[in-house]
Amino acid sequence: MRASSALTATLLCLAGCGSEGPKSATVPTAAAPLAVRVAEVVAANGQADVSGTGTVRFRRETQLGFNTGGRLQKLSVREGDRVVPGQPLAALDAVPVSAAMASAAAEARRADADLRRMRGLAANGWVTRARLESAEASAQAAAAAVRARGFDARYATITASTPGIVLRRLAEPGQMMAVGMPVVTLGETTSGFVLRVPLPDSEVTRLTIGSSAEVRLPALSPSPIAARVQEIAARGDDRTGTFQVELALPTLPGLRSGLVGDARIAARPTAAVRGFIVPASAVFAARADEGFVYVVTQGRVHARLVGIGAVSDLGISVTSGLQAGERVVTSGVDRLSEGASVKVAVGA
Repeated sequence: MRASSALTATLLCLAGCGSEGPKSATVPTAAAPLAVRVAEVVAANGQADVSGTGTVRFRRETQLGFNTGGRLQKLSVREGDRVVPGQPLAALDAVPVSAAMASAAAEARRADADLRRMRGLAANGWVTRARLESAEASAQAAAAAVRARGFDARYATITASTPGIVLRRLAEPGQMMAVGMPVVTLGETTSGFVLRVPLPDSEVTRLTIGSSAEVRLPALSPSPIAARVQEIAARGDDRTGTFQVELALPTLPGLRSGLVGDARIAARPTAAVRGFIVPASAVFAARADEGFVYVVTQGRVHARLVGIGAVSDLGISVTSGLQAGERVVTSGVDRLSEGASVKVAVGA
């Protein structure tokens, strides 16, 4: 009897404990959906534009120097000065130039006198033909030296050949100048402005002379400027491997050499861009020619293995694994996992 009572008491205790347990337990709640941005998968048209950053320059910026060495006596312009054709810019000390010219002229007179004397002696048969020919050669060389010194004397003064702006002043009065050492850099205003953009070979091969372009110069205005490809370098830079492309710019107030601009150039289609295009931020765990994206379906995300191709300014080319119209996550992919609940952010 006592055993039966004890067993009954134990069962009643267990029943009581079991009935109170669920009432006191906390019911788990579902995690709030994560806010993400998405992008629709679109077909690639193979017409990705070429983009680059370059520097505004005058099309012709010329470094001017002297044809002979000497002491710089006068430099009459400063950086930013506008000049007109025929305006003197710099001059060498005239004394050495004049002395060289006088020396050449004196040698020419001596050679001419010697030649006349040799001709008289040769007429009487008193000198050989070889000595006469030597005198003739000496006279010709002396005359050539006079012409050379005259050329140096004429160009001992640097003058502007076209309207322009002094971009750089590279020397100062009193400085000794070697032959050809630049004194000033002159930008020819009649040559117009260009944007010089360095581009890799894979992009240069898709451009042609006359291709349209859009240039933005933040220092002037946020509005785009219409431009066109005017010149494409025939040889790449040895240091960077890039090719310089010149975009002709219209004449605009405020344009000056040295401004930095961004360019977008219309390019020929390329087979490298095919399949579909997704934003680069949508692809994760990429390796070789494969990667993953999160596809949004009925408020949840599912990881999808995709084949990836070329990267362009439009995004990443997806060659397999997606269909046009599907939506892929473009933000917060590092916070997601398979099957996670998401909420598409407003404006995505």
